[in-house]
Amino acid sequence: MTWLDETMVGFDTETTGVSTAHDRIVTAAILTRTGGETTARTWLIDPGVEIPARATEVHGITTAHAREHGVQPSTALEEIASILAAAMGAGFPLVAFNAQFDLSILESELARHGLPSLASRLPGGEVAPVVDPLVLDRHLDRYRRGPRKLLNMCEHYGVAVVADDLHAADADVAATLDLLPAMAAKHRALGEVELADLQGQQVEAHRVWATEFASWLRSKGRTEDLPRPEWPVSV
Repeated sequence: MTWLDETMVGFDTETTGVSTAHDRIVTAAILTRTGGETTARTWLIDPGVEIPARATEVHGITTAHAREHGVQPSTALEEIASILAAAMGAGFPLVAFNAQFDLSILESELARHGLPSLASRLPGGEVAPVVDPLVLDRHLDRYRRGPRKLLNMCEHYGVAVVADDLHAADADVAATLDLLPAMAAKHRALGEVELADLQGQQVEAHRVWATEFASWLRSKGRTEDLPRPEWPVSV
């Protein structure tokens, strides 16, 4: 029996854009899975700013809908951070696809609303344990060609998903939680490593990928929006 057989907590957000420093969370989902049982919490948030049309095209939430039906950010953010901190504090891994984005924007939002950071709620101030299928796939299958979006990876690892359902936070979390054991079936080492060691391996794997990719982008003349080497949080 390994950590893959224990409780896992999945997390995902949908947002007003791709800047973790300046954009806002619009929806969030936390799924807790123990064995074959899954419980879910979801949030619709009024971000307090206009939701750009491009973001609405991705997740389907308009400014008007969020204002009418969404909760205030401070309420939702406190609930989200409390649940995640309690789970990680108990040793349950937080599973998130491209975790750096979701955790970084969460930390920025908490700071924006004067709430304690996620890191400050955890022993030693470390956001851990975190498991990110994207970081792991880049590391374990480094030279595979093609995109590595959630849908692409589900197809690669044989996880059945409905493409039109993705880009809803709860659907993305469920797919991510299904993806992880499928990856472990192909990469047996995932189930053999301790979570603490896996955390360190992901930190280094992401740093190497981000450094090399940023260098390649610079060689092509791109100097903005370069990947940040810090993981799982970069604020």
